[in-house]
Amino acid sequence: MDLTPKAPWREIGVTDADWDAASPELLGTMLTDLHLIRAFEEKVLELAAQGLVHGPAHSSIGQEGGAVGSIRPLRSSDHINGSHRGHHQFLAKSLAHLADALSPRAAFDEPVRELMQKTMAEICGLAQGYCKGRGGSMHLRWLEAGNLGTNAIVGGGAPLAAGSAWAHRHAGTSDVAVNYLGDGAINIGSVLESMNLAAAWKLPLCFFIENNVYAVSTHVDEVTAEPRLSSRGLAFGIPSWKVDGMNPLAVHLAMEEALAVMRSGGGPTIIEADCYRYFHQNGALPGSAFGYRPKEEEAAWRARDPLEMVAAKMQQRQLIGEDDVTALRERCVALMNDVAAQLLEDGDGGKKRIVPALWPPAEFRDVGIRGDLSEFDGVRFEELESFSGEIVQDQKYITTVADVMQRRMAQDDRIVIMGEDIHRLKGGTNGATRGLADQFPDRVLGTPISENAFCGLAGGIAMDGRFLPVVELMYPDFLWVAADQIFNQIAKARHMFGGESAVPLVMRMKVAMGTGYGSQHSMDPAGIFATSVGWRVVAPSTPFDYVGLMNSALLCSDPVLVIEHVDLYNGKGPAPASDFDYYIPLGKAKVVRPGTAMTILTYSAMVAPTLAAIEETGFDAEVIDLRSLDRAGIDWETIEESIRKTNNVLIVEQGSIGTSYGGMLADEVQRRLFDWLDQPIQRVHGGEASPSISKALEAAACANKDDVVDGLTRVMRDQGRLLAAE
Repeated sequence: MDLTPKAPWREIGVTDADWDAASPELLGTMLTDLHLIRAFEEKVLELAAQGLVHGPAHSSIGQEGGAVGSIRPLRSSDHINGSHRGHHQFLAKSLAHLADALSPRAAFDEPVRELMQKTMAEICGLAQGYCKGRGGSMHLRWLEAGNLGTNAIVGGGAPLAAGSAWAHRHAGTSDVAVNYLGDGAINIGSVLESMNLAAAWKLPLCFFIENNVYAVSTHVDEVTAEPRLSSRGLAFGIPSWKVDGMNPLAVHLAMEEALAVMRSGGGPTIIEADCYRYFHQNGALPGSAFGYRPKEEEAAWRARDPLEMVAAKMQQRQLIGEDDVTALRERCVALMNDVAAQLLEDGDGGKKRIVPALWPPAEFRDVGIRGDLSEFDGVRFEELESFSGEIVQDQKYITTVADVMQRRMAQDDRIVIMGEDIHRLKGGTNGATRGLADQFPDRVLGTPISENAFCGLAGGIAMDGRFLPVVELMYPDFLWVAADQIFNQIAKARHMFGGESAVPLVMRMKVAMGTGYGSQHSMDPAGIFATSVGWRVVAPSTPFDYVGLMNSALLCSDPVLVIEHVDLYNGKGPAPASDFDYYIPLGKAKVVRPGTAMTILTYSAMVAPTLAAIEETGFDAEVIDLRSLDRAGIDWETIEESIRKTNNVLIVEQGSIGTSYGGMLADEVQRRLFDWLDQPIQRVHGGEASPSISKALEAAACANKDDVVDGLTRVMRDQGRLLAAE
């Protein structure tokens, strides 16, 4: 027998009665929005043709109806994000935030002028733009208006929008999020993963698909057997609508139905709006100029222009005259001409150029990659040696991992943790979340196996700002599955959107070398994260340090990776008995053994084997536990003081040379302290290959105490000091 889909799938049409029932204020507002956006986009294309827009100019001309129709029913507190072709959505959401209604006969007030000015400046890469020129055409963010940020990665915004939707629901509001995507994004894994996650968790998220038929030049029929893209909702139990995207009223009605579902707790929705971009992927030429679209097709779509449709319907109801429409068009064009003129001046040969004073200064280049850590002002920093509280000398490391998170979640109801199986198995696969699901059931989220979706969802929660996500990746190797969200989205967001948008997020990863899990479960992620600007990275080697560094990670306004190691989990060390409220500064290393013969730089599970190797050899080496591994967190004061004393450096890490942290560190040490080195920097690291399943090959692939002994001996021998040490 035929099976019935769980969720409905409908096509929305508009009748003359619907047009007659639409309020004059709504129609006039939509007509004004449409003309403002059209005139803005035309001016952007004009500037691009003059070489005044550095980078792409992805015009949305032809697609304004879907943006205006879907956004006017939204609140300012509803959030949207979109793709690289998102000017129309950004402007529509911003206009709706500035005014509930816009008259097609009225002059534009200063807030509207400022919106156009700042958006145009951003697209031109200028300092007065919403993102201070860093976002440009493809990365537009104005959170106050509900614009989370458009996205140059196709499909990359879907998980982030899911995070916003989760925050809305968890905060107890009826607000929603809308993710705008195109036909090119609908088959991308992050989108489908996000649909599944949103449906499973009943998130108030609308996936708004602008089906404009072509992804650059590839026709939708070439890439899917089901070009009715809203059909994807049937697989996930998501109510879906298909609508004429050239008809703003039809889109408006579809969004109103979708909002009724989402605001009442019914979960996500999908709206597919059939629309058409009049021009090529980038620039002011039509697709026919490149041979992939027939001119007849372009003419047929242009005959359905949303601006002309709304004006005609208003004229039929005698709500507006042809002269009024002409005057509206002229006012919009004049506004954009005036806005652009403020950015330009005459250059050589009579050509226009950007006013030089409007460019962001070169020294702004790295500002805002990360925060200034001012959130740590006044907190209590501790080290084990100065700690006055009671210490348990032989506490299991993994017990402390769960204990400090329990303490923080009890004190801060913003914290939410997520990951695979963390709500089961008595605290996940290793016990790191022991007891938390029972105590905080609505804040311990067991996720689907979809790292790209739930990492991005956490990123969206962080960028929303109301909650503090903690993500557990079961194994570091899984970061590659979520690499777009981890490195393109979370890591770059603060800087890309102007340097002021905090991204408070903690990601936990356990290194599983030595457990027999093989090549795809055993990497050390330190080198990858430390060379991806935007992440802070900490690697605690003792239970006491874990408490202080995890507290700092949770306080930090930047994304922080906390590296853990299975070799440490079942080991024991000093830990606080009851005081879990101290901090260890980010960017502060620790000398765990003083010495004069050489400086050893190491971290995490290699600290103990290094100390054991020194004990075995008797060499007087100074050991520094780096603790903070990111570029901004390297404690050069401590390192320099040591190297100026020892004049020798040995960097010790366990993992493969291919993704090595030590390579980056050695380069930095050499650049800074070359004059204080008596010999080349020496290193201990794993093999070139990833660890294998074979116990023997795994041992050979990972550095161990014996390798450290060899490294110590090599440093001494190359100075001719070995016999003296012996």
